[in-house]
Amino acid sequence: MLTVNMAETEQSSGPSHEDDKPPNPVDFNFMVPKKEISMVPDMGKWKRSQAYADYIGFILTLNEGVKGKKLTCEYQVSETVEKLLDMLGTLDRWIDETPPVDQPSRFGNKAYRTWYAKLDQEAEALVTAVLPSERHEAAPEIAVYLKESVGNSTRIDYGTGHEAAFAAFLCCLCKVGALRKEDQLAIIFKVFYKYLQVMRKLQKTYRMEPAGSQGVWGLDDFQFLPFIWGSSQLIDHPTLEPRHFVEEKVVNEHHQDYIFLDCIKFISEMKTGPFAEHSNQLWNISAVPNWSKVNQGLIRMYKAECLEKFPVIQHFKFGSLLSIQPVKP
Repeated sequence: MLTVNMAETEQSSGPSHEDDKPPNPVDFNFMVPKKEISMVPDMGKWKRSQAYADYIGFILTLNEGVKGKKLTCEYQVSETVEKLLDMLGTLDRWIDETPPVDQPSRFGNKAYRTWYAKLDQEAEALVTAVLPSERHEAAPEIAVYLKESVGNSTRIDYGTGHEAAFAAFLCCLCKVGALRKEDQLAIIFKVFYKYLQVMRKLQKTYRMEPAGSQGVWGLDDFQFLPFIWGSSQLIDHPTLEPRHFVEEKVVNEHHQDYIFLDCIKFISEMKTGPFAEHSNQLWNISAVPNWSKVNQGLIRMYKAECLEKFPVIQHFKFGSLLSIQPVKP
Protein backbone atom coordinates (compact mmCIF):
# COMPACT_ATOMS: atom_id res chain seq x y z
CA MET A 1 0.00 0.00 0.00
CA LEU A 2 1.37 3.39 -0.97
CA THR A 3 0.96 5.91 1.78
CA VAL A 4 2.15 9.47 1.47
CA ASN A 5 3.41 9.60 5.02
CA MET A 6 6.08 12.21 5.56
CA ALA A 7 7.94 10.03 8.02
CA GLU A 8 8.34 7.44 5.28
CA THR A 9 9.09 9.79 2.38
CA GLU A 10 11.63 11.57 4.59
CA GLN A 11 13.66 8.39 4.92
CA SER A 12 13.50 7.31 1.28
CA SER A 13 16.66 7.91 -0.69
CA GLY A 14 16.66 9.97 -3.85
CA PRO A 15 13.71 11.60 -5.61
CA SER A 16 10.81 9.30 -6.35
CA HIS A 17 8.04 10.07 -8.82
CA GLU A 18 5.70 8.07 -6.60
CA ASP A 19 5.76 11.00 -4.16
CA ASP A 20 4.44 13.34 -6.86
CA LYS A 21 1.05 11.67 -7.13
CA PRO A 22 -1.52 11.22 -4.41
CA PRO A 23 -1.99 7.59 -3.40
CA ASN A 24 -4.65 5.59 -5.16
CA PRO A 25 -8.11 5.98 -3.58
CA VAL A 26 -8.44 2.18 -3.41
CA ASP A 27 -5.67 2.07 -0.81
CA PHE A 28 -8.01 3.11 1.99
CA ASN A 29 -11.40 1.90 3.11
CA PHE A 30 -12.40 5.15 4.75
CA MET A 31 -14.41 4.86 7.96
CA VAL A 32 -15.64 7.08 10.77
CA PRO A 33 -12.93 6.85 13.47
CA LYS A 34 -13.88 5.46 16.86
CA LYS A 35 -12.38 5.02 20.32
CA GLU A 36 -10.48 1.77 20.91
CA ILE A 37 -8.66 2.43 24.20
CA SER A 38 -11.24 1.89 26.93
CA MET A 39 -9.11 0.47 29.77
CA VAL A 40 -5.55 1.03 31.02
CA PRO A 41 -4.39 -2.41 29.71
CA ASP A 42 -5.41 -1.28 26.19
CA MET A 43 -2.50 1.19 26.22
CA GLY A 44 -0.17 -1.54 24.94
CA LYS A 45 -2.40 -1.88 21.88
CA TRP A 46 -2.01 1.90 21.24
CA LYS A 47 1.79 1.85 21.57
CA ARG A 48 2.06 -1.10 19.15
CA SER A 49 -0.39 0.41 16.68
CA GLN A 50 0.23 1.79 13.20
CA ALA A 51 -1.48 4.98 14.42
CA TYR A 52 1.14 5.53 17.14
CA ALA A 53 4.01 4.90 14.70
CA ASP A 54 2.49 7.25 12.11
CA TYR A 55 1.66 9.95 14.66
CA ILE A 56 5.05 10.04 16.36
CA GLY A 57 6.79 9.75 12.96
CA PHE A 58 4.84 12.77 11.75
CA ILE A 59 5.70 14.84 14.86
CA LEU A 60 9.41 13.96 14.61
CA THR A 61 9.63 14.55 10.84
CA LEU A 62 8.20 18.04 11.30
CA ASN A 63 10.55 18.56 14.28
CA GLU A 64 13.51 17.78 12.02
CA GLY A 65 12.15 19.98 9.22
CA VAL A 66 11.96 23.19 11.30
CA LYS A 67 15.37 22.76 12.94
CA GLY A 68 17.21 26.09 12.90
CA LYS A 69 14.50 27.82 10.81
CA LYS A 70 12.77 31.13 11.64
CA LEU A 71 9.03 31.69 11.30
CA THR A 72 9.92 34.49 8.90
CA CYS A 73 12.10 32.35 6.57
CA GLU A 74 11.00 31.62 2.99
CA TYR A 75 9.06 28.45 2.21
CA GLN A 76 6.49 27.15 -0.22
CA VAL A 77 2.78 27.77 0.47
CA SER A 78 0.68 25.28 -1.50
CA GLU A 79 -2.96 25.52 -2.47
CA THR A 80 -3.92 23.03 0.28
CA VAL A 81 -2.13 25.16 2.88
CA GLU A 82 -4.04 28.24 1.65
CA LYS A 83 -7.31 26.30 1.92
CA LEU A 84 -6.44 25.20 5.48
CA LEU A 85 -5.76 28.84 6.42
CA ASP A 86 -9.16 29.81 4.96
CA MET A 87 -10.79 27.03 7.01
CA LEU A 88 -9.13 28.24 10.23
CA GLY A 89 -10.12 31.79 9.30
CA THR A 90 -13.75 30.60 9.18
CA LEU A 91 -13.46 29.12 12.70
CA ASP A 92 -11.96 32.42 13.84
CA ARG A 93 -14.82 34.43 12.28
CA TRP A 94 -17.40 32.23 14.01
CA ILE A 95 -15.89 33.22 17.38
CA ASP A 96 -16.51 36.89 16.50
CA GLU A 97 -20.08 35.99 15.52
CA THR A 98 -20.67 34.10 18.80
CA PRO A 99 -19.94 36.47 21.69
CA PRO A 100 -19.79 35.09 25.25
CA VAL A 101 -23.10 35.12 27.15
CA ASP A 102 -23.77 36.59 30.59
CA GLN A 103 -23.66 33.81 33.16
CA PRO A 104 -22.89 33.47 36.87
CA SER A 105 -19.83 31.22 36.37
CA ARG A 106 -16.61 32.96 35.29
CA PHE A 107 -15.24 29.90 33.52
CA GLY A 108 -16.60 27.76 30.71
CA ASN A 109 -18.81 30.25 28.91
CA LYS A 110 -21.77 28.40 27.41
CA ALA A 111 -21.58 30.36 24.15
CA TYR A 112 -18.72 27.98 23.32
CA ARG A 113 -21.33 25.24 22.82
CA THR A 114 -23.08 27.38 20.20
CA TRP A 115 -19.74 27.91 18.44
CA TYR A 116 -18.94 24.19 18.64
CA ALA A 117 -22.37 23.17 17.30
CA LYS A 118 -21.61 25.22 14.18
CA LEU A 119 -18.33 23.36 13.67
CA ASP A 120 -20.00 20.02 14.36
CA GLN A 121 -22.52 20.78 11.62
CA GLU A 122 -20.05 22.17 9.08
CA ALA A 123 -16.87 20.12 9.70
CA GLU A 124 -17.36 17.67 6.86
CA ALA A 125 -18.00 20.46 4.34
CA LEU A 126 -14.97 22.40 5.63
CA VAL A 127 -12.73 19.35 5.19
CA THR A 128 -14.19 18.53 1.75
CA ALA A 129 -13.21 22.04 0.62
CA VAL A 130 -9.58 21.36 1.66
CA LEU A 131 -9.27 17.93 -0.03
CA PRO A 132 -8.50 17.34 -3.71
CA SER A 133 -11.63 16.19 -5.59
CA GLU A 134 -10.44 12.57 -5.92
CA ARG A 135 -10.16 12.41 -2.12
CA HIS A 136 -13.57 13.79 -1.07
CA GLU A 137 -14.67 10.41 0.24
CA ALA A 138 -12.05 10.78 3.01
CA ALA A 139 -13.84 13.85 4.45
CA PRO A 140 -16.10 12.07 7.01
CA GLU A 141 -13.07 10.26 8.47
CA ILE A 142 -10.73 13.26 8.57
CA ALA A 143 -13.43 15.68 9.82
CA VAL A 144 -13.67 13.73 13.09
CA TYR A 145 -10.11 14.80 14.00
CA LEU A 146 -10.92 18.43 13.23
CA LYS A 147 -13.96 18.32 15.54
CA GLU A 148 -11.86 16.68 18.28
CA SER A 149 -9.15 19.35 18.00
CA VAL A 150 -10.97 22.39 19.40
CA GLY A 151 -11.90 21.29 22.93
CA ASN A 152 -14.75 19.48 24.65
CA SER A 153 -18.20 21.01 24.35
CA THR A 154 -19.58 19.28 27.46
CA ARG A 155 -16.79 20.30 29.84
CA ILE A 156 -15.81 23.45 27.89
CA ASP A 157 -12.16 22.55 28.32
CA TYR A 158 -9.11 22.21 26.09
CA GLY A 159 -5.83 20.35 26.52
CA THR A 160 -3.00 18.43 24.88
CA GLY A 161 -5.34 15.64 23.72
CA HIS A 162 -7.25 18.17 21.62
CA GLU A 163 -3.98 19.56 20.28
CA ALA A 164 -2.95 15.97 19.38
CA ALA A 165 -6.20 15.58 17.41
CA PHE A 166 -5.19 18.58 15.26
CA ALA A 167 -1.76 17.02 14.61
CA ALA A 168 -3.62 13.78 13.74
CA PHE A 169 -5.85 15.79 11.37
CA LEU A 170 -2.75 17.14 9.59
CA CYS A 171 -1.17 13.67 9.54
CA CYS A 172 -4.29 12.29 7.83
CA LEU A 173 -4.09 15.04 5.19
CA CYS A 174 -0.53 13.88 4.50
CA LYS A 175 -1.56 10.24 4.28
CA VAL A 176 -4.16 11.00 1.60
CA GLY A 177 -1.68 13.14 -0.34
CA ALA A 178 -3.39 16.51 0.22
CA LEU A 179 -0.27 17.75 2.03
CA ARG A 180 3.19 16.82 0.73
CA LYS A 181 6.75 16.67 1.96
CA GLU A 182 7.45 20.15 0.57
CA ASP A 183 4.65 21.55 2.79
CA GLN A 184 6.57 20.71 5.99
CA LEU A 185 7.54 24.25 6.98
CA ALA A 186 4.16 25.70 6.03
CA ILE A 187 2.38 23.01 8.10
CA ILE A 188 3.98 24.38 11.28
CA PHE A 189 4.71 28.00 10.42
CA LYS A 190 1.39 28.75 8.71
CA VAL A 191 -1.24 26.12 9.55
CA PHE A 192 -0.33 25.04 13.07
CA TYR A 193 0.58 28.61 14.04
CA LYS A 194 -2.82 29.86 12.85
CA TYR A 195 -4.50 26.97 14.72
CA LEU A 196 -2.62 28.04 17.86
CA GLN A 197 -3.90 31.60 17.49
CA VAL A 198 -7.51 30.43 17.03
CA MET A 199 -7.24 28.13 20.09
CA ARG A 200 -5.90 31.00 22.22
CA LYS A 201 -8.82 33.13 21.09
CA LEU A 202 -11.26 30.33 22.03
CA GLN A 203 -9.58 29.90 25.42
CA LYS A 204 -9.72 33.63 26.16
CA THR A 205 -13.18 34.36 24.72
CA TYR A 206 -15.00 31.46 26.40
CA ARG A 207 -12.71 31.15 29.45
CA MET A 208 -12.10 27.48 28.72
CA GLU A 209 -10.73 25.27 31.50
CA PRO A 210 -7.43 23.41 30.98
CA ALA A 211 -8.22 19.71 30.42
CA GLY A 212 -6.51 17.51 33.00
CA SER A 213 -4.23 20.35 34.05
CA GLN A 214 -1.28 19.62 36.30
CA GLY A 215 -1.23 23.25 37.40
CA VAL A 216 2.26 24.64 37.90
CA TRP A 217 3.71 21.15 37.44
CA GLY A 218 2.58 20.86 33.82
CA LEU A 219 4.56 22.42 31.00
CA ASP A 220 1.65 24.65 29.97
CA ASP A 221 -2.08 24.68 30.72
CA PHE A 222 -3.12 24.06 27.13
CA GLN A 223 -0.34 23.29 24.61
CA PHE A 224 2.73 21.08 24.20
CA LEU A 225 3.69 20.67 20.52
CA PRO A 226 4.68 24.33 19.92
CA PHE A 227 7.33 23.95 22.64
CA ILE A 228 8.77 20.86 20.92
CA TRP A 229 8.81 22.36 17.42
CA GLY A 230 9.71 25.80 18.81
CA SER A 231 12.78 24.45 20.64
CA SER A 232 13.89 22.72 17.41
CA GLN A 233 13.79 26.09 15.62
CA LEU A 234 16.31 27.41 18.16
CA ILE A 235 18.84 24.56 17.88
CA ASP A 236 22.33 25.96 17.15
CA HIS A 237 21.13 29.56 17.40
CA PRO A 238 24.28 31.76 17.53
CA THR A 239 23.18 33.87 20.53
CA LEU A 240 19.90 32.71 22.07
CA GLU A 241 20.31 30.04 24.76
CA PRO A 242 17.63 28.40 26.89
CA ARG A 243 18.53 30.69 29.83
CA HIS A 244 17.45 33.71 27.77
CA PHE A 245 13.78 32.84 27.26
CA VAL A 246 12.84 34.00 30.76
CA GLU A 247 14.06 37.51 29.91
CA GLU A 248 11.23 39.77 28.79
CA LYS A 249 13.47 41.84 26.50
CA VAL A 250 14.63 38.74 24.57
CA VAL A 251 11.05 37.47 24.21
CA ASN A 252 9.80 40.84 22.92
CA GLU A 253 12.63 41.10 20.39
CA HIS A 254 12.39 37.57 18.95
CA HIS A 255 8.84 36.23 19.40
CA GLN A 256 7.94 36.94 15.74
CA ASP A 257 10.66 34.52 14.65
CA TYR A 258 10.32 31.69 17.16
CA ILE A 259 7.18 29.82 18.25
CA PHE A 260 8.74 28.89 21.61
CA LEU A 261 9.21 32.56 22.51
CA ASP A 262 5.75 33.39 21.19
CA CYS A 263 4.32 30.83 23.64
CA ILE A 264 6.34 32.31 26.50
CA LYS A 265 5.02 35.77 25.60
CA PHE A 266 1.43 34.48 25.65
CA ILE A 267 1.92 32.80 29.07
CA SER A 268 3.41 36.00 30.51
CA GLU A 269 0.42 38.01 29.26
CA MET A 270 -2.08 35.53 30.71
CA LYS A 271 -0.48 34.87 34.10
CA THR A 272 0.59 37.11 36.93
CA GLY A 273 3.39 36.75 39.45
CA PRO A 274 6.93 35.41 39.11
CA PHE A 275 7.51 33.14 36.10
CA ALA A 276 9.26 30.53 38.27
CA GLU A 277 6.07 30.16 40.32
CA HIS A 278 3.35 30.04 37.65
CA SER A 279 5.40 28.04 35.09
CA ASN A 280 7.80 25.96 37.14
CA GLN A 281 8.52 23.30 34.49
CA LEU A 282 9.39 25.91 31.88
CA TRP A 283 11.54 27.74 34.41
CA ASN A 284 13.46 24.50 35.01
CA ILE A 285 13.98 24.11 31.25
CA SER A 286 15.74 27.49 31.17
CA ALA A 287 18.59 25.83 33.12
CA VAL A 288 19.23 23.22 30.39
CA PRO A 289 22.53 24.05 28.62
CA ASN A 290 21.42 23.94 24.96
CA TRP A 291 18.35 23.78 22.74
CA SER A 292 19.13 20.32 21.39
CA LYS A 293 18.89 18.90 24.91
CA VAL A 294 15.71 20.92 25.54
CA ASN A 295 14.20 19.49 22.34
CA GLN A 296 15.13 15.88 23.18
CA GLY A 297 13.86 16.29 26.75
CA LEU A 298 10.53 17.73 25.58
CA ILE A 299 10.01 14.84 23.14
CA ARG A 300 10.60 12.36 25.99
CA MET A 301 8.26 14.35 28.22
CA TYR A 302 5.58 14.50 25.51
CA LYS A 303 5.64 10.73 25.11
CA ALA A 304 5.48 10.18 28.88
CA GLU A 305 3.02 12.93 29.85
CA CYS A 306 0.67 12.87 26.83
CA LEU A 307 1.04 9.86 24.55
CA GLU A 308 1.45 7.31 27.34
CA LYS A 309 -1.22 8.68 29.64
CA PHE A 310 -4.53 6.80 29.60
CA PRO A 311 -6.69 9.86 30.48
CA VAL A 312 -5.42 11.52 27.27
CA ILE A 313 -5.36 8.53 24.90
CA GLN A 314 -8.74 7.09 25.92
CA HIS A 315 -10.28 9.88 23.80
CA PHE A 316 -8.14 9.21 20.69
CA LYS A 317 -10.07 7.84 17.70
CA PHE A 318 -8.86 5.30 15.17
CA GLY A 319 -9.92 4.78 11.56
CA SER A 320 -8.36 3.60 8.30
CA LEU A 321 -5.78 6.41 8.18
CA LEU A 322 -4.69 6.20 11.81
CA SER A 323 -5.20 2.52 12.47
CA ILE A 324 -5.31 0.59 15.75
CA GLN A 325 -3.85 -2.42 13.86
CA PRO A 326 -0.35 -3.35 15.04
CA VAL A 327 2.62 -2.15 12.98
CA LYS A 328 3.43 -4.72 10.31
CA PRO A 329 6.78 -6.36 11.08
